[in-house]
Amino acid sequence: MALAGHRDDEATVRAGLRAADPRVRVVALGALARLGHLGAEELGAALTDPSAAVRRRAAEEAGRAATTPSSLLALLGDPDPTVVEAAAWACGERRPVEPPTVATLSGIALDHEDPLCREAAVAALGAIGDEAGLEAILAATGDKPAVRRRAVIALAPFEGQDVDTALRRALEDRDRQVRQAAEDLLGPP
Repeated sequence: MALAGHRDDEATVRAGLRAADPRVRVVALGALARLGHLGAEELGAALTDPSAAVRRRAAEEAGRAATTPSSLLALLGDPDPTVVEAAAWACGERRPVEPPTVATLSGIALDHEDPLCREAAVAALGAIGDEAGLEAILAATGDKPAVRRRAVIALAPFEGQDVDTALRRALEDRDRQVRQAAEDLLGPP
C-alpha cells in the first residue's frame, strides 16, 4: 500500500481505504495524503472509522491539511487517549479555529486523566493564542513536569501580570526544563 502511494497508484491506494485491516487503512490514508488526493469525503470517513489507529491518523492528516472542512471536535472526546492527543495537536494547527475548540481544549487541559492529552491540549491552546484558553494554560503550570514545560512554552503569545507571575514561578520549578523554558521566554535577567 505504501509503495502504491510512492508510485502514484491512486486506485490501489483508494482500495486500501476499504480494507478490513485497519493497519492497511492507516497506510492508505497516509498514501492518499502523500499523493495530494485526500479529500474531505475520505478524511471525514476516516475521522469516524471504528479503529482508533485510523481516527488518530485522520486527525494527524486533518492537522496537516488545515483547509479541510472536517470537524475535529468529536475526536477531542474520543475514548482512546491517543486519538484525543492527535486531535488536540491538529486543532492547534488549523485555522480558522472552530468556536467551541478553545473551551473543549481547556477542559482537556484541566481535567483529562491522560497527561499526554493534557499536554497536547495545552500546546494547542498556546498555538491558538486565544485569551479564553489562558486560564487553562496557567493552571497547567502546576501539572506534571512535561505538562508544566508545555504550559510555560504555551504562555509565549500571552501578556499580563498573571503570565509574568507564572513565568517567574517557573524560574524556581524543580524541573530543569521548566526553568529553562521560563528563562527562554523571559530573556536575560
